[in-house]
Amino acid sequence: MANIRNLDPSASALDYFGSELRRLREEAGLTQDQLGSILFCTGSLVGQIETARKVPTREFAERLDAGLMAAGHFTRLVGLVLRSQLPNWFQPYAEMEAKATYISTFQPQLVYGLLQTPEYAREILGARNQGAELDAKVAARMERQRILDRATPPLIWVVMSEAVLYQEVGGRDLMRAQLAHLLRMQEREWVKIQILPFSAGAHAGMLGEFNLLRFEDDPDIVYTEDFVQGHMTADPAAFREGSLRYDHLQAAALSVEDSAALIAQVMEERYGDQAEPDERELA
Repeated sequence: MANIRNLDPSASALDYFGSELRRLREEAGLTQDQLGSILFCTGSLVGQIETARKVPTREFAERLDAGLMAAGHFTRLVGLVLRSQLPNWFQPYAEMEAKATYISTFQPQLVYGLLQTPEYAREILGARNQGAELDAKVAARMERQRILDRATPPLIWVVMSEAVLYQEVGGRDLMRAQLAHLLRMQEREWVKIQILPFSAGAHAGMLGEFNLLRFEDDPDIVYTEDFVQGHMTADPAAFREGSLRYDHLQAAALSVEDSAALIAQVMEERYGDQAEPDERELA
C-alpha cells in the first residue's frame, strides 16, 4: 500500500519537494508504481521521496520533470533540497562560496571539496558516519561543485600539501582516479593547483586549512574550520593576514606546472599498476 504520510510543505525544502511530487503525481492520475516505471525506478523510491524519507538526486529531479512534464519545476527545487543537507553551520559559507568570483584555499590534509570525486567524498564523509544520510551528504557536496560549470565560474587557486597525495583514501584505484581528476581540472584555465612540498619545512599554513573568498559586490571573507564547526569573518585585518599567509604559501609551493608533474608522478608510482616482484630463484 502506498505511504500516505502527511507532510508539512513549509517544514523543509525536502518536505516541500515531497509534497509537490505527490501533488503532481496525483494530478497526473498515476500511482507510485506507475510513476516509478516512467522514471525507471521503483515505486518504493518514489514513495520514500514523497514522504521526505529519502533525498532526491538531481538525476531523479530531471527525470521527474520529463515524466510529469513539470517544466523544470523539480530541477529548480532539487538544488534547494541538496543544499539543505549541508550542516547548518556550513550553509552560510556555501551560499557565499556560490557567489564568490575568486576562491583561494590551503588544504594540508584533504583534496579541496570542490575538486573531490564522488568516491573520494564518500570516503571522507563516511569516515565517521555510515548511515543512510551518507548518500545525501555526498550529493550535497557534488551539488556545490556545480559552480565550476557555470558560464562564468570563479577562479579557484588551491595550495595543497604534498601529504594529501600520499594519504591513501579508499584504496589505490580510488586515489588514482582522484589524482587523475585533479589533473583534468587543472586543464581548465580558471583552476590552478600548487603542491606545497615536504621540503618546504615549516610554513605559513602550519596552523591549518583556510579559505579566502573574494566578491564583486560583497566584503572579502576568510573561512576556517575546526572539528566542530566553521568560522567565517569579513574583518579586513583577518583577511589581510590570511592573504599574507597565502602569498607565503604560494611562494613556497611548486609552480603550477611542476605541481601537475608531481601529481602525475605520484599517481603512476604510488597508485599505478605495480610490477610483479621477481620470483626467480638466485643461482
